[in-house]
Amino acid sequence: MKRIGLFILTNLAVLLVLSVVLSLLGVDSLLAENGVDLNLQALLIFSAVFGMGGSFISLAMSKWSAKRMTGAQVITRPANKSQQWLLETVARLAQQAGIAMPEVAIYNSPDVNAFATGMSKNKALVAVSTGLIENMKMDEAEAVLAHEVSHVANGDMVTLALIQGVVNTFVIFASRVVGHIVDRVILKNERGYGIGYYISSIIAQIVFGILASTIVMYFSRLREFKADAGAAQLAGSEKMIAALQRLQAIHQPSRLPEQMAAFGINGGFAEGFKKLFLSHPPLEERIAALRERQIS
Repeated sequence: MKRIGLFILTNLAVLLVLSVVLSLLGVDSLLAENGVDLNLQALLIFSAVFGMGGSFISLAMSKWSAKRMTGAQVITRPANKSQQWLLETVARLAQQAGIAMPEVAIYNSPDVNAFATGMSKNKALVAVSTGLIENMKMDEAEAVLAHEVSHVANGDMVTLALIQGVVNTFVIFASRVVGHIVDRVILKNERGYGIGYYISSIIAQIVFGILASTIVMYFSRLREFKADAGAAQLAGSEKMIAALQRLQAIHQPSRLPEQMAAFGINGGFAEGFKKLFLSHPPLEERIAALRERQIS
């Protein structure tokens, strides 16, 4: 769960910084044709370049950001039997899934959680919390690790980066159009772009970015079902169901940084409209999907 929160906030931050810098450099003014008319074709190209670029910058930074934000320490030499078991289990699951051995890390948190991130299948990071090690049985922890390895094997980070890039493109494009309308139609500014354009486009970008994040979260929830199914294949359905039931029993919201929320096993809880912003489906739905898979 940690994965998605961090990814989305990093994207929004990258987009906002790029927008401010480009505005200060006067790049936005190049998108106005004859100083009055908006060149939609140029704007779309501009939006796609920076929208996709911001997304893949975030993807490239994902492992570094995750380590910095959680304080995760990569295990190079196991200091105890638990760390040795973690390394051996991830190595076995990675071999089963057909990917290179990810880095394995532990971060200090009472939250029962784990996450996977990285720019590619063969250069990934799998991290678990101390809370998970202390509160889950070995079979349950194995299923959680299988879930995270499945995320890596499925290429979920790249998939989400592409989706986020498309969303970013829309956000940049739509916010600039809003800024143009405010500046030209409402404020009647006919020469260059005034302060109204910059303020309205930045506000629109933030609002559109928040709303568009519901699209990313929708796809994230779909990927969770797929990762659960992958974990069932790698570790067994009963182990995965037991792990999810353990999370139900604990019933604690995730304490992962908001930016990383979508990359963990435990996605938190929400009601009503807030469900649209959840990176994970409700635990009962995930368990039901696994049981249905067993029957079929």
